[in-house]
Amino acid sequence: MMNEFTLISTYLKKLIKNNPNALNFNDDVFFEKKKQLVVSIDTYNEKIHFPNFLNPDFVAKKVLRSSISDLISKGVKPKYFFISASGNSKHFNSKNLKKFTLALNKEQKKFNLKLSGGDTVNSKNLSFSITILGFSKKIVKRNNAVINDDIYVAGNLGDSFVGLQILNKKYKVNKILRNYFISKYYCPDLSIKFSNHLHRFANSSMDISDGLVSDLTKLINKQKLSYELFLDKVPISNNLSLFLNKFKKKKDKFVCNGDDYKILFTAPKSKRKFIKSLSIKMNQKVSIIGNINNYKKNKILFENKVKNLRNYHGYSHKF
Repeated sequence: MMNEFTLISTYLKKLIKNNPNALNFNDDVFFEKKKQLVVSIDTYNEKIHFPNFLNPDFVAKKVLRSSISDLISKGVKPKYFFISASGNSKHFNSKNLKKFTLALNKEQKKFNLKLSGGDTVNSKNLSFSITILGFSKKIVKRNNAVINDDIYVAGNLGDSFVGLQILNKKYKVNKILRNYFISKYYCPDLSIKFSNHLHRFANSSMDISDGLVSDLTKLINKQKLSYELFLDKVPISNNLSLFLNKFKKKKDKFVCNGDDYKILFTAPKSKRKFIKSLSIKMNQKVSIIGNINNYKKNKILFENKVKNLRNYHGYSHKF
């Protein structure tokens, strides 16, 4: 058994030796600097990336917003998208398709996107692949952090994970909380306006999809650096606080599980005042949750105790 990163490094990286625009498969995008072209592609499977197709409109929003997230975390405005789908008549009946396409139409208007092509195929398994294109003179890459950088996250973490747990009937809450958390799972809030300014202060950046610790590790994986992460400082919503109190749960177990699609970035301490001012102006919650250093090991702290990193690994595809 291998994970997706072993598969890529062992087999696929051999094919990109003469293609620097692939960024050594170490970012979530392709970047052709001369043509200012940025491209990202993602695939979403039923029962892996979303539980079912009972709410086609919610699924449409989730797969598109999750794909948009890759580009905006690079400081790039998405402009065009392509969608391919596999499924059968049970999935793609008239009722489901009307809901799905109506939601896609609302989303492309909301995010100023244009559907530009795609493909369909009959299959017993339901799956969507989305390609997003944008144009930019530069991007904020991974693996460009600097010693003493602050580590930031834009927005709250953990709501989406609780939404999935509620969908899987792990927790029972009142209707208001149920609707809130499920909405956050299917419709992640994207910090698009704030992302337009990333180039002005961020040294490195990516979105949180697989989980905070997992993605933070990827953010610096090719550098001889380490991080110190303070889980007490990770921002959460008031509703998540209510949930944790109700079920007497610890915050640390709910903020590292992925599906957040928030921007994770590092920036010099000299930019603190600017970032704070910008976040207020944009009405965007932005929190310092750690720092970059050159210690021998990454370190996670919670409630003044050093924690075991293995307890906070997020999602990884296994083959």
